[in-house]
Amino acid sequence: MNPPGDMLPMSSNRPYLLRATYDWIVDNQLTPYLLIEATMSGVRVPSAAVRNGQIVLNIAMTAVADLELGNEWVRFNARFSGVSQRIEVPVPAVLAIYAHENGQGMMFGAEAISDADPPLSMPGGQTGGETSGEPDPQPDPPPRRKAPALRVVK
Repeated sequence: MNPPGDMLPMSSNRPYLLRATYDWIVDNQLTPYLLIEATMSGVRVPSAAVRNGQIVLNIAMTAVADLELGNEWVRFNARFSGVSQRIEVPVPAVLAIYAHENGQGMMFGAEAISDADPPLSMPGGQTGGETSGEPDPQPDPPPRRKAPALRVVK
């Protein structure tokens, strides 16, 4: 067990938020659309449908087959101009998921795609696997925030 205060690296929350928002949109009987950054490495979409480096994809169950909203990839089969194509999008390339009918959904910030995690940085510039024999310094405490204040506006 790690002592309190140790921060373990966590995976991206984007695939979890993506799946939850998809379920929410579908549960409300609306049409889920994805906004994709088509210029990112690994994105496989029809280039004819890309506008300004981005593409919008309808991922409703009536529009796609074999939809997979995984932790690393969004994959499905869809028809473009009558031709079935396999669409593959790395999760970091998903910029937003929203309901077509009302625009409600979630936008995501930029997230880099990497082939491998960088080595863990240790004190003294060492990388993971090496130790200095000295205890790790205590991390700085998070900055204190002001308590929220409410005002009556007339």
